[in-house]
Amino acid sequence: MYRDNSLMPSEAIRLLALGLLTDKPRRYAELAREVRHFTDHVVGPSLDLVAQPIELLKVEGLIAPQSNGEDPPLAITEAGREALTGLLTANVRQPVNDINKLIIALKMRFLHLLSAEQQRLQTDMVIEMCERELARLQAIQSHNANAPGYLGSWLKHDIGQTQARLDWFRDLRGSIV
Repeated sequence: MYRDNSLMPSEAIRLLALGLLTDKPRRYAELAREVRHFTDHVVGPSLDLVAQPIELLKVEGLIAPQSNGEDPPLAITEAGREALTGLLTANVRQPVNDINKLIIALKMRFLHLLSAEQQRLQTDMVIEMCERELARLQAIQSHNANAPGYLGSWLKHDIGQTQARLDWFRDLRGSIV
C-alpha cells in the first residue's frame, strides 16, 4: 500500500482475485480470465495492472487448492479473507482516475462482504472523496469562469457527473442498515 493506506494497482488485482474466490472456488485459468476481463473492461488494458502471479497468493497462504488433483479449484483461506478485508477497507486516492475508478468498482463489487459498519465507513470515505473532487472542479470552474473555449462547458459536464456520483453514494450510504 501507499503511505496514505491506499491501494497500489497490484493490490487492486489481489483484491479482485480474493473477492472473486469468495463467490465460489475457481480453477486457475478461470480466475486469471475473470481478473483480466474485469480490469480490461473497467480501465482498459494496462501494464500497471498486469496480474501478479496467482501462485503468489498460494505461496502467501491466501488461497489454496481444494484438492490434490490436477488443476483443482482454488478457494480463499481464512488468511485470504483477512487480507481481503484489509484491501477492501483501504483508502481511495484523489483525484478520480482510471485506477481509482477500478478500486471504487472493486469496493462496490465486494462491499457486501464487509460488516454493515465497515460498509458505512467505506461509503463515507468515498463520499468524502467525491466532495473533495467536486470542490476541486468547482474551484477550477470559478478560476476559469471567463476563459475562452470549451473548458467551462466541459467542467459543467464533469461537475454534473461528480455530483451525480456523490448523490448515488449518499443514497447508498442511507440504504446500508
